Amino acid sequence: MTIPVRLHTSNKPASFRENQDTHCTSGSCKKYHWQSQNVKQSGVDDMVLLSKITEDAIVDNLKKRYMDDYIFTYIGPVLISVNPFKQMPYFTDREIELYQGAAQYENPPHIYALTDNMYRNMMIDGENQCVIISGESGAGKTVAAKYIMGYISKVSGGGSKVQHVKDIILQSNPLLEAFGNAKTVRNNNSSRFGKYFEIQFSRGGEPDGGKISNFLLEKSRVVSQNESERNFHIYYQLIEGANAQQKEGLGIMTPDYYYYLNQSGTYKVDGTNDSKDFQETMVAMHVIGIPGDIQTQVLQIVAGILHLGNISFIEAGNYGQVESTDLLAFPAYLLGIDPNRLQDKLTSRKMDSKWGGKSESINVTLNQEQATYTRDALAKALYARVFDFLVESINKAIQKPHEEFSIGVLDIYGFEIFQKNGFEQFCINFVNEKLQQIFIELTLKAEQEEYVQEGIKWTPIEYFNNKIVCDLIENKLNPPGIMSVLDDVCATMHAKGDGADGTLLQKLQAAVGTHEHFNSWNSGFVVHHYAGKVSYDINGFCERNRDVLFPDLIELMQSSEYNFICSLFPENLNTDKKSRPTTASSKIKRQANDLVNTLMKCTPHYIRCIKPNETKRPKDWEESRARHQVEYLGLRENIRVRRAGFAYRRAFNKFLMRYAILTAETWPSWRGPEQQGVLHLLRSVNMDNDQYQMGRTKVFVKNPESLFLLEEMRERKFDTFARIIQKSWRRFIARKKYEQMREEASDILYNSKERRKNSINRNFVGDYLGLEQRPELRQFLAKRERVDFADSVNKFDRRFKSIKRDMILTPKGIYLIGREKVKKGPEKGQIKEVLKRKLEFASINGVSLSTRQDDFFILHESQYDSLLESNFKTEFLSLLSKRYEDVTKRKLTISFTDRLEFRVKKEGWGGGGTRVVVFQRGQGDLAQLKPGGKTLTITVGDGLPKSSKPTRKGVPQSRGGQRSNVASRGKVTALPFSHQNGAAKFSRAPHNQQSDMTYSSPQKHGRPPSTALPKLGSQRGPRVPAHNQPNQGNLDFLNVPDQGMSGGRKGQHPRPQGPRCRAIYQYVGQDTDEISFEVNDVFDLVKEDPSGWWTGRIYGKEGLFPGNYVEKI
Repeated sequence: MTIPVRLHTSNKPASFRENQDTHCTSGSCKKYHWQSQNVKQSGVDDMVLLSKITEDAIVDNLKKRYMDDYIFTYIGPVLISVNPFKQMPYFTDREIELYQGAAQYENPPHIYALTDNMYRNMMIDGENQCVIISGESGAGKTVAAKYIMGYISKVSGGGSKVQHVKDIILQSNPLLEAFGNAKTVRNNNSSRFGKYFEIQFSRGGEPDGGKISNFLLEKSRVVSQNESERNFHIYYQLIEGANAQQKEGLGIMTPDYYYYLNQSGTYKVDGTNDSKDFQETMVAMHVIGIPGDIQTQVLQIVAGILHLGNISFIEAGNYGQVESTDLLAFPAYLLGIDPNRLQDKLTSRKMDSKWGGKSESINVTLNQEQATYTRDALAKALYARVFDFLVESINKAIQKPHEEFSIGVLDIYGFEIFQKNGFEQFCINFVNEKLQQIFIELTLKAEQEEYVQEGIKWTPIEYFNNKIVCDLIENKLNPPGIMSVLDDVCATMHAKGDGADGTLLQKLQAAVGTHEHFNSWNSGFVVHHYAGKVSYDINGFCERNRDVLFPDLIELMQSSEYNFICSLFPENLNTDKKSRPTTASSKIKRQANDLVNTLMKCTPHYIRCIKPNETKRPKDWEESRARHQVEYLGLRENIRVRRAGFAYRRAFNKFLMRYAILTAETWPSWRGPEQQGVLHLLRSVNMDNDQYQMGRTKVFVKNPESLFLLEEMRERKFDTFARIIQKSWRRFIARKKYEQMREEASDILYNSKERRKNSINRNFVGDYLGLEQRPELRQFLAKRERVDFADSVNKFDRRFKSIKRDMILTPKGIYLIGREKVKKGPEKGQIKEVLKRKLEFASINGVSLSTRQDDFFILHESQYDSLLESNFKTEFLSLLSKRYEDVTKRKLTISFTDRLEFRVKKEGWGGGGTRVVVFQRGQGDLAQLKPGGKTLTITVGDGLPKSSKPTRKGVPQSRGGQRSNVASRGKVTALPFSHQNGAAKFSRAPHNQQSDMTYSSPQKHGRPPSTALPKLGSQRGPRVPAHNQPNQGNLDFLNVPDQGMSGGRKGQHPRPQGPRCRAIYQYVGQDTDEISFEVNDVFDLVKEDPSGWWTGRIYGKEGLFPGNYVEKI
């Protein structure tokens, strides 16, 4: 068995995942459950936790959950799924995100959890996986298979080629359902064929191929159906969905006109739109790559079969003849054959006779019954070969030359009991018997045997092994099984005879009449299957088992004028056939055993589907039916074995290989006995002794929760290494990226607005709030909503009073977040974050700025405008322009003028009105604000010319004997730390706010040329907007006194003679030859360098730092 390990396959930040775990109690993380809004707890998620292990307790638990719309329940790793007969709300992208990369017990039971576990185990262990979906007809197996494929398609990556494979995998469902599913009395969308779908993956986990194996299409349904059933869906789809031209060309009438459709009297299915489904079927054919002319011929064959069924025969002197020859023309036209020849082949047969070593062919005229049989045989053969062609077309479209990894999904017809059970039901139930045997072998028998072999303390648990039933059906000798007897009888049959079925019944009675799981009755026999007794009607068994298509009909179809139809009949009729023809039962027996062998090579996962009622209505629970399924599925024994057993086992060497990285003693290799190495690892994580046992060659861990600790620690180790690699790579990539972004952003203001000295060469960071560490702000965004920009800004109201807002730009819009005091409830008095405004891109009309070097801008919106101030306005405008154009497909309007108007929000009875902001030339770099009535006057000194452009980094410059290739130190990274390299630790109040130079992550590290740096000494304060403050022109009070803070540091050296500098931004050294400092730290300036990388001394360490992070004092 495999483990429900957790990897960072999702993009969840590590901090989120850790927070998620801290809320887990008793294996449940309710805060993050999709069902957390439901106060009521329904039964238990995992039936291993039931206090009583009885059928009554199991049924009662399933019923409780079913009635509360919880259709999934676990028995350890096995998923129990109850058909709700309605669409459930928890199959959206939100659930896909929730289950991706999560351990099984973190969230409620779900098919996505099993699928994710399967996918990750494939990637971790490098082993093929399969999921066996079993249950009665109508229990929901096909829908389960669809959800599995849909989930894998969503979570696996890949480019256009991989997407093409995904499309084909998903589109194969509607196509094969149209041609292979039908309404039965037990299920409105019953699979009338078996399907094993292997999704093949690259080593990177991308689906890049696939293969479908199909089993035993129920061909007899083409020509006859029981009461209240339908033929295959495609017939009704064609009749309802074809356009007028198609209907005319194919001779489409109403369904009651066709003999092959009107026998059951049922044409419609509740909840099914045949016309819409037909369009989906045609789209699927196109996606899979079937050419248009072949699509047309496929529909011609489907329609041709319908018209073929309307050819009826009458008895004329013991011979059969076509009742109405007019009905021959249209099927012959659709199939591209001669109508006279069709009539001939339906009413006569060429037979070879041998006399004295000579052979001659004679034509034998058929009677009415034989002619009808021949017509039906042709119809069934045509349909089956078209179906095989469709499967082969899918395989050709997604085949890959060599296999790497695969996940197999087995969606096969369920166990079924009808009023009249024929040969098809016998084969279907045999395959289900084989699947039950796999389940028993691997979950009950093999698991218990392994415990004994490994010397684990174990009390054997009794269970019913259905191998005895499989042997009854498929044994070759001693005694021969039912299928062997059937093949022997068919080998001696001549033509069509009712006597063969009677002979079969007699021989079965003689061969297996005394078997405890077999009984006979006057018209057939009874087999005691694992799911109950089934009475089979012997009539037609031999004929359907022979499954012979006479050479005359093959020859007829090979004469078609359509190459496609000829290709469906590739037989060479000139070769002598000396071997016994393959029978349907031997074919299904071989396929079933091949399937079992395939499944046994994979790591299996199980979904046990339960059908709660026969009414197909939601919330309808039939107690006796559910109990019967619980009993025959062996759920009680499954729970008992699981409860007493171990969730995970692994050979010592594989365990050591996987977790060696956790300790220094085991990495890179453990020196000593493997068993001791495993014990060392388990003890290193403080795993309780009762949670594991050591076998002879394997370690057994009881609960997946215990193993999760190992996985989490291993994951964090790799995560650390990955971050180091990512960091280096990002330095290289981001430097170029951010230089390009800076230049693009500068183009927006070029020749329109003066620039600040400290901002023009500033690197862009994006997130200045550190949102990864701020869940109180992330709560307003979708789970994985990307953040383009985040900063704390000043927002001005109608009276020009400023208030702090956190502004976040994402692909969905602009969020303005404020804070308010809670007025009532348990959190009364606390300050909480509140979403003050969300601006959709479609509602933004434009942005206005002045022509001066200030940081103000106005966002114009359809309802009212927002006057904002941000140090990083250039970066924000650049990103906003791109997002705006992406969403609205038009350019963002940006205007520059020194007289700006903005509309204010209407409040109460007062009107909204407008306010005016006027910009004037003043002194210094600090903006001075003077409100007066409805006008705000802002004065600021001259900045850099409007034509200023940023200078490129990377020009090699001397650094006084240090490293010669200075440009090589150009490193620009965007790491998720909200306070490093430039973001001041104090809040951005109007006086304290950072300049456009500041960083919240270590972006720079390139040694910028001198032109990229401000003239040191010319700047006294990093930030300008000192509005609404008493000492607006003077920031000296922020300076660290000569004696005071710096004097309190341990290890501080006496102040030496020489120049000193004060840090105006925090900087975290990124190399061993760099120093780190906090805002306001005062330290020695050892050497200035034209490159911009200066040498300083702090706390006794000498090293490099960026000169534009400090001011000289």
